[in-house]
Amino acid sequence: MSLAEAWSPLAIFAAVTPKDPARRLVRGAFYGDHPRQRLDVYAPARGAGDWPVLVFFYGGAWNSGCRRDYAWAARALAAQGFVVVMPDYRLHPEVVYPAFLEDAALAVRWAVKYAPRLGGNPARLSLSGHSAGAYIAAMLALDPSWLRGADVAPGAVKAFAGLSGPYAILPLDGPITTRTFGHVEDLPATQPTSFARADAPAAFLATGEDDHTVRPRNTRKLAKVLRAAGAVVEEQVYPGLDHAAPLLALSRPFRRKAPVLAQMTGFLRAKAG
Repeated sequence: MSLAEAWSPLAIFAAVTPKDPARRLVRGAFYGDHPRQRLDVYAPARGAGDWPVLVFFYGGAWNSGCRRDYAWAARALAAQGFVVVMPDYRLHPEVVYPAFLEDAALAVRWAVKYAPRLGGNPARLSLSGHSAGAYIAAMLALDPSWLRGADVAPGAVKAFAGLSGPYAILPLDGPITTRTFGHVEDLPATQPTSFARADAPAAFLATGEDDHTVRPRNTRKLAKVLRAAGAVVEEQVYPGLDHAAPLLALSRPFRRKAPVLAQMTGFLRAKAG
């Protein structure tokens, strides 16, 4: 870890923010051979198990991020009664689309295989993420090819939750999306909105009304096409919140800003069984 990474705003926030009560059961387990293919697992502080399983993918424009800096989010979700799997994944410039989706699918495979040993019930599996991580969660939930490629039954995912996600980014009009997806010939196949279907996992889609990084129209469009297909969708647009705020609202210091944690986890518990 570089000095800049150690003193990044998110790293500082992760170090000083009050943590929710939860147990870290696994630290740095490999779900693949690459050094970035590692994950941590958190669980409620007390209880015997049969908890729903939630795989959470952090954001960072597909070119940054570290699970260590999101441990507070994993603990917040675990304290709500989930076994939370928090993976790292390969990033640009080492990789471009679809390598991070392939990594994410392998992390889900790990979660399905090992959750029973950790008190989790893989029959109650959900995916979630923020920003680029919300894109990853949506693609794995909606396009069955990614989980099938990792030998996971696509129907294993019962629900997913996306916070501030870029789900409809065509045409590619910025440096982040161009460097990540610009080499792809079939660009519509990179969009979660292309895979709406009636039997899609139930979707909780949330965004800040003042998000000028990933515009709220992304959330609105994905919610619209899923509803039109007959899927179950809950859409939340939070007034006064920017791009990062729905994620930060999971934390104890910012939880009063918006009921993201309660609404998201309540939805996932209800839909994952």
